[in-house]
Amino acid sequence: MANRTDPLAKSVHGTNPQNLVEKIVRSKIYQNTYWKEQCFGLTAETLVDKAMDLDHLGGTFGGARKPTPFLCLLLKMLQIQPDKDIVVEFIKNEDYKYVRVLGAFYLRLTAPVSDVYLYLEPLYNDYRKLRRKLNDGSFSLTHVDEFIDEILTTDYSCDIALPRVQKRSNLEASGILDPRRSALEDDFEEDEEDKDDDDDNHHARPMDTDDRHKEYYRGRSPARDRDRDRDRDRERDRDRDRDRDRDRDRERDRKHDKYRDRDYDREYDRGRDRDRERDRDRDRERDRDRDRGRDRDRDRDREREGRERERKDRDRGRDRSRSRSRDRHDRDKDRDDGDHRRKRVRGSPSPQREEEGKKKEKKEKKEKKTDGTDHPDPEIAEANRLRASLGLKPLRV
Repeated sequence: MANRTDPLAKSVHGTNPQNLVEKIVRSKIYQNTYWKEQCFGLTAETLVDKAMDLDHLGGTFGGARKPTPFLCLLLKMLQIQPDKDIVVEFIKNEDYKYVRVLGAFYLRLTAPVSDVYLYLEPLYNDYRKLRRKLNDGSFSLTHVDEFIDEILTTDYSCDIALPRVQKRSNLEASGILDPRRSALEDDFEEDEEDKDDDDDNHHARPMDTDDRHKEYYRGRSPARDRDRDRDRDRERDRDRDRDRDRDRDRERDRKHDKYRDRDYDREYDRGRDRDRERDRDRDRERDRDRDRGRDRDRDRDREREGRERERKDRDRGRDRSRSRSRDRHDRDKDRDDGDHRRKRVRGSPSPQREEEGKKKEKKEKKEKKTDGTDHPDPEIAEANRLRASLGLKPLRV
């Protein structure tokens, strides 16, 4: 909830205002302690107090790419979207230079092109010094007018991609903007008028000795000295502006080279990550193939062991059946040999045994007759058989 854009906020350049900050930088800001502790619950009125406490500007710094408080407050302004009048008051504030720079950067991100040139170009006359935190965490010295020129002429500042603006010449040609008027033009016009007045007075009449003395002393007058000092200061300012423009161009070229190198480093890191991921996938696939081969070898060994076990069981069963048949054969052979020997030893049976055998046969026949199992009726014979097995007397019919 604390990171959502105000529901009443309007879209800027066709998107959510917070999307003007890149997603990676935005996530770094959301995780920062300053954002969680100092920016929570800020409104357009209370944000001014936090902006007055700023002592430097910048984007992200360090190996972890930590955001500066300047960047956190800028994202907070994009989140709550203060009114245009409040932002203009930020820019017009001459007491706190970082409040002015914060408002100018927010206006550069969200305002239309005409308002950008209208409100930011007057800040070219602000030469106050600013502390800027670099990517390595160190500080460098810059000026308000240099920072304004950077956000007007470049597409990237403080780790934020700036919306593109049209050139001023195109806007002047289309009538959206009036031609730019420098703040020094009024001074130049006054100087030209003073010179014209002096020339007219000089050629009005010939100078005598008193006039020469007066002109000589007039040249040494405090007003003339002030004018001379003012001209000298203007020359010095022009030289300084020229040097600053040269330094600014050099700094711009260096930044372009740095951004180009950064893009190259990003591409290189991205390619190296892709190579690493490809090598990791290749190693993972190799390990999978090795595991599959190991599983195949294990299954093959199991099948071989199973076949070997089955073969041994078959051989053992065959040997057991062979030994069993051999034992049966030996038993039959021994029984046959024993009967043959017994017959040969005993010879013909004795009369007493024959008589006992006959008695036994008669007794069996008698029992068969008495138990009723030989009855002509099959049903009665079957019933007598059943009763005989139960130990009962046979049916008498």
